[in-house]
Amino acid sequence: MIRSLLIANRGEIAVRIARSCRELGVRSILASAEDEMRAWPSRAVDEVVSLGSGDARATYLNVDAVIDAARRSGAEAIHPGYGFLSERPELAAACADAGIAFVGPPAEAIEAMGSKAGSRALMEKLGVPVVPGYHGEDQSDETMEAEAARIGFPVLVKASAGGGGKGMKIAFEARDLREALASARREAAKAFGNDRLLLEKYIVRPRHVEFQVFAGPDGEVIHLFERDCSIQRRHQKVLEESPAPRFDQDLRARMAESAVRAASGIGYRNAGTVEFILSPEGEYFFLEMNTRLQVEHPVTEMVVGVDLVRAQLHVASGLPLPWKQEELGQRGHAIEARIYAEDPDRGFLPQTGTIERVDWPAGAGIRVDSGVAAGSVVGVHYDPMLAKIIARGESRDLAIDRLRRALGELVLLGTSTNVSWLRRVLDHPSFREGNVHTHVLSDFQADLAAPADRTAVAVAGVLSSVLGSRIGARAVNATEAETPTVWERAGEWGRG
Repeated sequence: MIRSLLIANRGEIAVRIARSCRELGVRSILASAEDEMRAWPSRAVDEVVSLGSGDARATYLNVDAVIDAARRSGAEAIHPGYGFLSERPELAAACADAGIAFVGPPAEAIEAMGSKAGSRALMEKLGVPVVPGYHGEDQSDETMEAEAARIGFPVLVKASAGGGGKGMKIAFEARDLREALASARREAAKAFGNDRLLLEKYIVRPRHVEFQVFAGPDGEVIHLFERDCSIQRRHQKVLEESPAPRFDQDLRARMAESAVRAASGIGYRNAGTVEFILSPEGEYFFLEMNTRLQVEHPVTEMVVGVDLVRAQLHVASGLPLPWKQEELGQRGHAIEARIYAEDPDRGFLPQTGTIERVDWPAGAGIRVDSGVAAGSVVGVHYDPMLAKIIARGESRDLAIDRLRRALGELVLLGTSTNVSWLRRVLDHPSFREGNVHTHVLSDFQADLAAPADRTAVAVAGVLSSVLGSRIGARAVNATEAETPTVWERAGEWGRG
């Protein structure tokens, strides 16, 4: 078994990995940027080693700095978490060259799935359904126009090396295509240093369903069922759940078989996720494979009853998978909400500040994965996600009710968050009924806006008549934030 592990990441995932290390008796070492060495995650590990100073490119995205930190600390293995270097084949290859175990797949598997165009071609060969599209070498506008006409509009223009919704545009008609191509190329070049594009048939109102897969050192591949990640805002996941609602067993079995075939076909090892889109007609298509642990992995852990990080360390140590396929099943329902430092009522602008107080929710079926505490500084240099709150219940309705209650109990002072907005999403009839797809949030954007507090508006009206319209108008403007409970006001602290 690995005896020491370098965690090349930050925030809540660093704390999450350290907890499994502690249970296994593995020495955990946090590789940290110099200015974060005293941040909250440093208290969860056994040791902290510096990656140097500077921005993420000089620290968390610097392969040489990470390898050097592992050597200086005597770490036998490196866990990349997610984001940063987690899907860079260069880190996996550097680990192999340095004789350090990499907690993830081989560099060749990461590289094979790193290109959306290349992975599409490979999945076609493996017999995994892919969305009708074009991923050829000829990137001229003329060829793209001809291929788009063949595919049929609307078409989705995507960056081949992309992720996170960057370099992704929709052309609803032929006249929209040239502008979409130019815009996607600019974004792709800026974000990924690669402006190659591909085209796909745009599926209207699809579901986004992914399967957790795991491969042992002997090549055995199993799946740990699905997660529905359809609730998204600008291609970013907001709520994830398992099992997927309104999902029949035959469809689950067919998609699981495709996910296992995809992982087996590229010689995969360790944890990964095969993502699909599901049309309203029930057809599913390969979207991409994430060659790492996912942000939403806790919902699988709570429903299947496993520790995925513990299993990652076992496999990276050369040990066989801790489970057999026939031993695994789904029990109950789990939903995860991502807590962001952002202001939903101001276009979801990222927020900054120092967290003055935080009281995390607890109670039956509630799990909190957090990377912040009182005194933590929320800055502008990293992703604004503060924590994840996961709720489990014997039924989907109970899981929703528990998550809503937990969000209402959360107290977080010092920065605005998306907590009240998440509760409105949970309350929306479409979500409650399990009628989910990737356009739910945009379709019901008006429903999810914060309503003005009726009592405060009434008071403002009285002030307006007594003291004058100017003061009354100020009072009305001051009540635009939703204030249904004291707890929710605390959760949305930051507007004064």
